[in-house]
Formats: sequence, structure tokens, C-alpha cells
Amino acid sequence: MRESKDDYLFSMHYQDPHITWKLTNHIQQAIPHPNCEIIILCIGTDRSTGDSFGPLTGSFIHQRQHDQFTIYGTLDHPVHAKNLEETLNTIYATFEKPFIIAIDAALGSIESQHSIIVEHGSMLPGAATEQAIPAVGDLSIKGIVNVGGFMPLQVLQSTRLSIVMALAKTAAQALSLLNYRLRHIRDTQTKPVQSSS
Repeated sequence: MRESKDDYLFSMHYQDPHITWKLTNHIQQAIPHPNCEIIILCIGTDRSTGDSFGPLTGSFIHQRQHDQFTIYGTLDHPVHAKNLEETLNTIYATFEKPFIIAIDAALGSIESQHSIIVEHGSMLPGAATEQAIPAVGDLSIKGIVNVGGFMPLQVLQSTRLSIVMALAKTAAQALSLLNYRLRHIRDTQTKPVQSSS
């Protein structure tokens, strides 16, 4: 799937020194309310190097503090085309009004290659490989792992693992910072007000 600069909320190369802070800011601003039930849905499979951005991100988040949201999709328990619908049914049966942040790998233009892109609304997982998967997410985070075009499956399979891991670590770091901010906001809201005597 090719990317248009008019379509997304945020885009930045993963090596930009300011990406963690700015990526966190844009995700936080897109969350409708700090107390909503946030679901991090990391889509993809480690059977394809390029498509492992989602489960790598989920696994990296699991290694950090993530008490302010629920994570689906890791290397050990990936969410992919075969179990995505079942996973969504589980989410909607468990949470009353979940705000789903969908994370997946994507192929893009030469200009957007190796960038992380945030978009309002749902994404179409598997669009780069022409798989018929339903749209998912209230907010979308895409790791542009390579350039789209001819033979997308082969492009994903031949993508360098080091690039995908760097993109995933960057996304996980931003979400870890988001977790810290949300905890601070929620702790402040629940802290009892001390009356002055």
C-alpha cells in the first residue's frame, strides 16, 4: 500500500532524534479520553521478516511497563489474518468501549521508507499483500518497512530484520512513554484532595 502525505496525522523517519517524543505526543492527542480502555493490537507474523513489525512491537512493549493498556499480538502469540476476527471478538466481548490502536507493517514510497506513520481511523491489514482482511482500529500506526510495488510478498520476506527491529523498538519506546503519561494522569485524577485545616 502506497502512502500519501495528505492521508496521515504524523510521519517521521525512525532515526530522527525527536521521534519518540513527537510520536508519543500525536498518539496521546488522538486518544479521546485518558480514562478510555486502550487496546494495543499488534498485527503480523514472524514467518515473514517485514511483516514481523507488529508482533515485535508487541513483544518489546511487554518487556516494558504497560499497565495502562492491554496488548494483543506478540512473537509468542501473534495476531494475523487467520485469528484477527477471533481476536476482535474477544476484545469487544471483554471491553465495553475499547479504543483500539492498530499496529502493522506496511510498504510505502521511497520517501516514506523506514518511517513510522500515524493515521486517524482504521487500517486494512494485509493490504500490501492483497489479503482480504477487515479494517481494524480507531488509530493506526504503520511501520514502513520497505518500498511497495512489484511482488509485495517477496519484498516483505526480503526486508532486513535490523530495520524492522529498529522500527519496532522505536514504536514500543513511544508507547512506553505514553503508558507513563497515562499513569500519571490517572493517578492525579484518583488522588484524594487534601482539605486545608
